[in-house]
Amino acid sequence: MPVIESVFESTVERQPSLRPVASPAAPGRGLLPVVPALRGVLPEGGLRRGTAVSVAGGDAGLLLALAAGARETDGGWAAAVGLPDLGLAAAAGYGLDLRRLLVADDPGPHWAEVVSVLAGAVELIMLRPDGPVPPNLAARLAAVLRRSGCVLLVAGPWPGAGLRLGVRSGRWFGLGDGHGQLTGRQVEVVAEGRGSAVRGRAARLWLPDAHGAVRAVEETVGAGTADVVGDVVGEDAVAGPGTGLDRMAVV
Repeated sequence: MPVIESVFESTVERQPSLRPVASPAAPGRGLLPVVPALRGVLPEGGLRRGTAVSVAGGDAGLLLALAAGARETDGGWAAAVGLPDLGLAAAAGYGLDLRRLLVADDPGPHWAEVVSVLAGAVELIMLRPDGPVPPNLAARLAAVLRRSGCVLLVAGPWPGAGLRLGVRSGRWFGLGDGHGQLTGRQVEVVAEGRGSAVRGRAARLWLPDAHGAVRAVEETVGAGTADVVGDVVGEDAVAGPGTGLDRMAVV
């Protein structure tokens, strides 16, 4: 733990403009906002603060779309732990502020300690554990989340998760006869869980659309999306100018 805290503190000292702001909400109370397209699929229209949410299959697009609403809060800080293949340009396209994103690519077996440290400093943490999570460890981290009010988005299963989301089907658009450029992915997102989430919900979404954002399929934009490619995995992209990568903090 002291080593992790030292790394985190030294990163902030080197980049004082990246100092996190504590969540203004009382721990475990209130909702963390999400982008408009996801409000209808979530039972409460947002992510309950102080809880863990499981993203089945670890779908990167859904993970980033759920995290994008953090920028609407007063603090607006998020973190990614154990996600070395996370597409940062894709994250910016979904709406994350890369200037307020902390990244711990490879925490190894210390991922739980990293989550515990970051939970008190950021609004939301995206996490891929390095293996199956024991229920007793999940319970200890659940107590940390309740105290801090932080939301934990887990790429994969999580013991005791009150809300589970996943992509039931999806297809990419854009390529013609072996040529062209991917312009978007249509998916069906499903949500289920306990309490108010016990009755499952589903929504058809662009994840992402031609502009790299998430929106409902019913909405239209100027760019066409003809030519179905079929199921394709992954949406990492090469970072371009203006994505804020030069100001991102890596811990």
